[in-house]
Amino acid sequence: MKVTRFAPSPSGRLHLGHAFSAVLGHAHARASQGKFLLRIEDLDPGRCRPEFVDGIFEDLQWLGLTVDGKPKVQSERTEIYQQALDRLKAAGLVYACFCTRAEIAQSLTAPHGDAGGAYPGTCRPLPDDPERRASTPHCWRLDAEQALAIAGLPHWMEEDGKRFESKRSDFGDAVLARKDAPSSYHLACVVDDADADVSLVVRGEDLRPSTPTQRLLQRLLALPQPTYLHHPLVTHDDGRRLAKRDLAPTLAAMRAEGVDGRLLAAQLLEGQLPLGFRLSQA
Repeated sequence: MKVTRFAPSPSGRLHLGHAFSAVLGHAHARASQGKFLLRIEDLDPGRCRPEFVDGIFEDLQWLGLTVDGKPKVQSERTEIYQQALDRLKAAGLVYACFCTRAEIAQSLTAPHGDAGGAYPGTCRPLPDDPERRASTPHCWRLDAEQALAIAGLPHWMEEDGKRFESKRSDFGDAVLARKDAPSSYHLACVVDDADADVSLVVRGEDLRPSTPTQRLLQRLLALPQPTYLHHPLVTHDDGRRLAKRDLAPTLAAMRAEGVDGRLLAAQLLEGQLPLGFRLSQA
């Protein structure tokens, strides 16, 4: 029995790429008499809107996808994320970072900056300063060096049986809690997946680079390890990715044009894309 989840951010209406991911997750759950769960990732208050949450439910119903149980809403789970962060703090595996984006960008373009674009660790050696934290905006970063010394380099399994090994260059001092949000994507994702007993994480191949850090967090927090299915992305015929910010054609627009949602879902499951779209090549 597989437990999968669809975890969209309500920062815009869903598009064909979201539909493809949801259909795959739903199919894997149903084929194994498992569960298909919904999670609303709304930790970014500046971009998320209630009307987009409503749209997620409308689109899933139109596609004929049924959700098991009550959807989890991340903005209602901040205390749970804080507990996980506190465990990492107690283990000395995180540190407060006061750097602004401009300061980080400047340090990376300096003559001896990190050409790879990873955070250079400016705040890592600073002693903890509760007074400064009380008065100055900051985020919390994972001390990757310390974390890897404890947990080692993690691996993970994909649904097709392929084993992926991580390497040291896969890890930076990832943000685990932001200045404007109680948790980052990485921390909330692994905590929520474990809490919901998700056994198969179905998501786009663009998120595969996130997996090493998330597997590391799973080890540090003693959370179960799911299997992963990183699927191809739906793109325009010219290879451009679908994106909300680029006003990609939405499922709502397709519905308004009379497209049959259940038929579309069946076609997506067979890898058949509407005219003008294709799947990315791995």
